[in-house]
Amino acid sequence: MRVRILHHDHCFDGAAAAAYFSRFLEGRFHPEAKFLFTGLAHKASDLFDDAMFDGDENAIVDFKYSPDPRLTWWFDHHQSAFLSLEDAEHFQRERSDKKMYDPHFRSCTNYIATMAREKWGFTAPDLDELVEWAEIIDGAQYPNAKAAVELGAPAMRLTLVIEGAKSHQMVERIIRWMRHRKLAEIDSEPAVQAAYGPLYERHLRAIDVIGQEAASHNGVIYFDLIDQDLEGYNKFIPYLLFPDSTYTVSVSMASFRTKVSVGSNPWAPEPPRHNLASICERYGGGGHPRVGAISFEKGDAESARRVAAEICEELSR
Repeated sequence: MRVRILHHDHCFDGAAAAAYFSRFLEGRFHPEAKFLFTGLAHKASDLFDDAMFDGDENAIVDFKYSPDPRLTWWFDHHQSAFLSLEDAEHFQRERSDKKMYDPHFRSCTNYIATMAREKWGFTAPDLDELVEWAEIIDGAQYPNAKAAVELGAPAMRLTLVIEGAKSHQMVERIIRWMRHRKLAEIDSEPAVQAAYGPLYERHLRAIDVIGQEAASHNGVIYFDLIDQDLEGYNKFIPYLLFPDSTYTVSVSMASFRTKVSVGSNPWAPEPPRHNLASICERYGGGGHPRVGAISFEKGDAESARRVAAEICEELSR
């Protein structure tokens, strides 16, 4: 039995969801299964490749829905879970008890754990720590911005490695370790430590760069990293630097896309008034009510900067 698990790549919750789902499937349905993990990224086009669904069973966790008939399992918790109205209607018509969606959950990992327990009686007490940290990290449940940026816990250091690893191989190794091991044990692995060192140096540089590039106006922080050779950053850095702000809008360049990121301050003096996923959906992106993103073709800085300026104006009103 070959099981292909497609998951949100370079994301702690995506990795944890893949690890927990594989434990569930192994423990409840297929004890001899061989698990194959593939990371998925939000791009301007072509999210899914037909060749991806090559398992005897195929699952997507913490990522958008696919109507492909070879998909047997799906779990997601993002407001923007469907690429089109047709995909949403396909999901509703199918009514599969193995394809589930609930945007009220903070993390996909906890959603999977909850459904596995309630529908199939499966529990994995040794993974309680993994579920707890997925809730903290994906739900931004830190006590303050300083704690979120300092990376004091093993799970937070693993998040830096998962988000910053250049290849999927490191992420896959961490997923396989997550299936049975404590996070502190994984954090102490030599391969993880070797990856963490330069990524932490880049993290410190990101704090300096964002401090130089960012400005706050009417509660909205804006910065442009396209020319900074800085792919990815800790999304709580802006709120450490501008604690009285409510929103962040940034533009950055990755190896496969140009990206507009939109976020809200979990510790803002005033609660956010805008649904950021809904705003991003208007431009072909999506996310959660408190955080979202929009992908453009690689190199399309002009479109990204134009959209970012429009969003900044809307949020600052």
